[in-house]
Amino acid sequence: MSTQLTQDEVLKVASLSRLKLSESEVAALGEQMGSVLKYIAMLDELDTADIEPMAHAIEISNVFRDDQLQESLPREQALSNAPQTDGNYFLVPAIL
Repeated sequence: MSTQLTQDEVLKVASLSRLKLSESEVAALGEQMGSVLKYIAMLDELDTADIEPMAHAIEISNVFRDDQLQESLPREQALSNAPQTDGNYFLVPAIL
């Protein structure tokens, strides 16, 4: 694949992105997108045959605790900081 983008290719990407570009912007973006493609072409030269695919660049582990059965928060305490309640439920403005 060539790393040089034609004006038509830049305009097609702009159209797909819903962008209206001036002639100077088309030229500038053509050069910038060409630079990105040139860098990607450099990465394609790397031998990755022995590299195992991975989902993350670093090892991660689940940081959440195990679920434990416990008492629910008392209703009065749950509603204590609510701006408006009717004593049993949160009151919120109607949205429809």
